[in-house]
Formats: sequence, C-alpha cells, structure tokens
Amino acid sequence: MRNATAEADEWTDDAPLGRHGRTRAGTWFAALLLAGVSTVVGCRIADTDGITPVPQLLAFLPWLLAPTAVALLFAALSRWRLGLVWSVAVLAALAWYIEPYGKTSQPKGAPVAELRVLTSNVEFGQATDELIDAIRDQRPDLVFVQECEYTCEEKLEQAFGKDKNSKEDQGSYPYRQAVEGAGSDGSVILSRHPLKPTAGIPATMGMPGATADVKGHEIRLQLAHPMPPLPTQLSTWREELSDLRDYADANRTRPTVLAGDFNASQDHAAFRRILDAGFGDAARLAGDARTPSWPARTAPPLGAQIDHVLVSRDFSANRARFLDLGNTDHRTLVVDLTLFKST
Repeated sequence: MRNATAEADEWTDDAPLGRHGRTRAGTWFAALLLAGVSTVVGCRIADTDGITPVPQLLAFLPWLLAPTAVALLFAALSRWRLGLVWSVAVLAALAWYIEPYGKTSQPKGAPVAELRVLTSNVEFGQATDELIDAIRDQRPDLVFVQECEYTCEEKLEQAFGKDKNSKEDQGSYPYRQAVEGAGSDGSVILSRHPLKPTAGIPATMGMPGATADVKGHEIRLQLAHPMPPLPTQLSTWREELSDLRDYADANRTRPTVLAGDFNASQDHAAFRRILDAGFGDAARLAGDARTPSWPARTAPPLGAQIDHVLVSRDFSANRARFLDLGNTDHRTLVVDLTLFKST
C-alpha cells in the first residue's frame, strides 16, 4: 500500500497537466468560434456576400454576438490574451454593422397622397385565409402577395374582386396584376387604385409590375421575390437581386414602391446595392430596421428581416407593423407612406 505522501505527490504532479489540457481545449474552442464569425464579419467589411455558408449566416449577423461572447468567455478562462483582443475586435465590428445601413432624409415639397402598403408571403398559399382577414382589418391601398398559387389567387378574387365601376364597396380591390403559377411561383399585386400593367421582372418566381394612378399621381409598383440563397442557387439569387437593383436604378427619379420577400437583409451586399440606387427601407424609416420577419416561428426574438417595402425618395414612412399570420413562415409587413411632390 502506498503512503499518503506518495499519493499527494502524484496528485500534485497531475493537476497542472489537467489544467493545461482544459486550457488548451478552451483556447481551441474559442479560436474555432472566432474564426467562423470573423469570416462572416470579414465579408461584411469587404462588402461581399461570399460563398456558402456566408450568405446564409449574414442574414443573422446581429445574432453572431452570442458565439462571439462565448469565445470571449473561453478566451478569458483560458487566459488567451490574443483571443481576448480578437474577441473584443469582432464584437466591436458586429456592433458597428448592427446599426441601420445608409442615411435617411425627409422628402422635400408638399404631401400629396397617403398610402398604406401590405406585403405578405403566404407560403404556397397556405395562409391565404389569414391574409384575407388581415387585409380586411388593415385596409391597405396596395397589397403585394408572394407564393400566391392558383387557389390563393381564386380566393383573393372571390374576397375582393368587385366591380371596377362601383364606388360603394370600399372593401374591394378591383385592380390586380399577377404572375400565375403553382407553389411558390405565383404572385399578385392588389390595388384600390387603377393599375396599368408593366413588364415586371423575369425571374424564377413571379415578380409582376404595374403603374398605379393614385389621385392623379403615377406610382411605379414592383413585386420582389428573388430566389433564396440556397447553396445550389446562389448565382440565381445574386442575378435576380441584381435585376431588382437595375429596376431601382431605372426608376430612382419617379415615385416607386418595390415590395415583397427579398430573401435578403441589409447585411447582404446584393440588397444594399438596391438601397444605394436611391431607395429607402420603409421599416427602417419608421424605426423598425431590425425587426425580424422570418422565420415567423422564432421571430421575435430570433430571426432576420427579409420582407421589405422599399420606396423612392419621394416617400416618407410614418409607421410600420409586423403581423403574425398562421400557416406561413413569414410575418406580414404593413407600412403607412406619404407621397411628396417637389415644387
């Protein structure tokens, strides 16, 4: 039998080795977390969306504060000085980019029209009944509906498609422009105001366009629904967002509303290009720049804002609301806009 002194000596010899192993493991864990987050933050700094999984993670940029904070904790416990400095630098970069993107300004001139705009992705038409209730409750002037397949369009026609010459039924939306399709391909614009069809934007999923006559003022309307940034569809996602950017650039000098499910947030470079073309995000203008809209089951508190109403500089946004509808993975966005006319 060994004596107590020998056992104590053995414990003393092994303890530093155990602590060293735990310290090394903590350092490696912190380094892995920081390397992953730094890759995403680096792409944000470089103004690029990078390759998978960066575009997917960029949508959740604010939530990367959590793994960075964990890395900071492990770096502190491991007494890894470089990791402490690295963690603080990443946290500072994240805090900087969480701020809303771009500058805002109030339109000049006199207000000439008030508009309420609603945009909703009804997930393959499943939330059509809930959308109908929301439209009746919110009474928007313009409605942009994504993933509105054949049954969805029929239900909207039955609920709101009244006689265009009737001025008595204020609950009707007699004017519409649609791209018909099954599943996620169908989209429709509903309007209380007369519409003239425009070419829209050719895309994998329907993106119809129109021109609305609102009290004698022409307003260009374009529904947005580019492909999501799936690993196998990144090139299509970029191309279709680029097409939306070209549309925005071509219409920057006229009253324009560009609304829908963009499958992109302000942390995606391809989306910021649209804003840089001279458009403002109505939710941001109304003080809701970071309110999540997807996925609805976790938003809030966890999610990303990928559903937007973008407006030309002729508009101000007075209020934004995100509505929770059943049977869809998106929240519905409603914004109140004011159109100004320069003198």
